[in-house]
Parts: sequence; structure tokens; C-alpha cells
Amino acid sequence: MAQRILVTLDGAVLDPDVPLLHADDLAAVRGDGIFETLLVRDGKACCVGLHLERLARSAAALDLPAPDEQAWREAIETGARTWAKENGSENGSVPEGLMRLVYSRGREIAPVDQVVARDRAETGLTRESNEATAYVTVNPVPERVQAARAEGVSAITLNRGYSVDYAQQAPWALLGAKTLSYATNMAAQRYAASQGADDVIYLSSEGQVLESPRSTVIVVRGRTLVTPPPEKVGILSGTTQQALFATAQKEGWDTSMEQLRTVDLIQADAVWLLSSVTLVARVRELNGFELSTPTRPEDFVALVDKAVAAG
Repeated sequence: MAQRILVTLDGAVLDPDVPLLHADDLAAVRGDGIFETLLVRDGKACCVGLHLERLARSAAALDLPAPDEQAWREAIETGARTWAKENGSENGSVPEGLMRLVYSRGREIAPVDQVVARDRAETGLTRESNEATAYVTVNPVPERVQAARAEGVSAITLNRGYSVDYAQQAPWALLGAKTLSYATNMAAQRYAASQGADDVIYLSSEGQVLESPRSTVIVVRGRTLVTPPPEKVGILSGTTQQALFATAQKEGWDTSMEQLRTVDLIQADAVWLLSSVTLVARVRELNGFELSTPTRPEDFVALVDKAVAAG
């Protein structure tokens, strides 16, 4: 069984079975924090720069202190190196790992007692200060990942219940940030399972394609790759999608960000879901309809692998 890894931002490698969070950490009681997931492949974390850029954007959206990029890089490197050391085989191979970066506002600030409050009032301080919680974990990649890569997924479309301009009208909704508040996404995944599907593709109230709870939607039309524009439709900017588009352009592909509808998915040459850990899964069925199968799907998978290695 793979040895799980826990690293704090000061570089300390801790026992993953010993509790780390306080009971009143805002990550636990309010989901007031952000996270990133990275694939650890061949003992190295993938697309670190893209993930740290998104971590910084999410932190700014939540008014969290700006992440210390160098400290995060060192913790990520320590986590990947320790994962390889603890789980590498005699022949030198290292299993893939799921790395998660977690950054929350820390413990809930409680009012101080009256005596301390009186003393601190003289200096303008009336409440205890809190420190952000920050750590890195590495765990085995879930079994569902290998199945999705090898077999593709069946998906259903679900109405997410808001317009594409909701993100601009309500920036406090944090639609473009990768927050810890994932209960709705997990509920959507469970609902899909209850309907006999593997995954979900969200639609806006106008019927425009948004994203999957854990993935970015990519449509293939000939030699063109298309994805919904994050800023215009209020979705998370995908790190794997960014890496893919950069590599695909060098390989002679055209790339485009366009607003899509369900019919565009049905008529596409192929529909793929891209994410940081699964990397790429072909949508073989949508709402019960069998989608087109590309002649050589392995070529697209190889392109994504190349992009992630370069990312």
C-alpha cells in the first residue's frame, strides 16, 4: 500500500495519520480556502507554474494573503521527492500520485476575554490574529482515474442554475476561483452516478456549455481544439487546457475559445474532459447518445501527455 505524504509550508514532513487541522479551522467549518490538485508523475509534480498562478488568482479572489511562491515550490518539491522515496520500486519506477495544495484562512478568530480586550484596546487591537493554514499532501491516484483514461466516460448535462454573466454581476460568488467549497460539485457527481453516468457537464441557464465538476471541456473539430472561454462564461481556467493549447499550437493545431451548446458536443469529432490528475478522458456517451470516436484517440492522449510534460 502506498505511503501517503504530508508536508507543511515550512518544509516539514509530518505523519499523515496525525491530525493537523484545528477543529475551528475555517477550511473545515466554512470551506473558506482554496486548493489545487497536481499529478505527480515519475516522481515530479506536473505543471507547477500554472497551478501556482491559479492558486495566486484564487487567493486574491478570496482576499487571502498572497501565497509565498517560493515556499510553495519547495513544499511541492519536498512532497514529490518524498513520495518517490517512500513509494519507488526496486526497478526505479514510481507510481503516480495525487498532490493537493491546501490554503485556508486558518483558525476562526474568537473574541478575547474582557481583560485582554481592555489592554489591547489601548493599542487598537481587540481580537486575536490568525494565521493561514497551508500544506501539501500526496496520495495514491484513485482507481476511477485509470478507468476514465482507458475507457472514457459517459456524461449527462445538468443545469447549473445561473447565467453566463453571473460571474461578472456577482464577483463574490467566486466562480473563477478553485475554492474548498466543493459540496455542490460532489453532489452533482453523486447524482450522475444515480443516473448511471460517470460524469457531468454543466450548462448555464441559457444552455451554454460550462465545465465538468472536476474537468475542462474540450471539443475537437478536425485540427481545431475548442473550449468555452472562462472569463465570458464564469468557469475555472483549466491548467491542463492551457498546457495543451500551448503545445497543440506548436504541433500545428488551431485553438479557439468559443461559447458552445450541447449540439456542438454531439456534432464534434470528439469531446474530451481534461483535468490535472486524470489528464484526459474521452466522453463516449452524452445524455444517452453515443458520441463520435476518433480514428486514433491515442494520438490526442499522447498530445496531452506531451503538453503536461512540457507544462
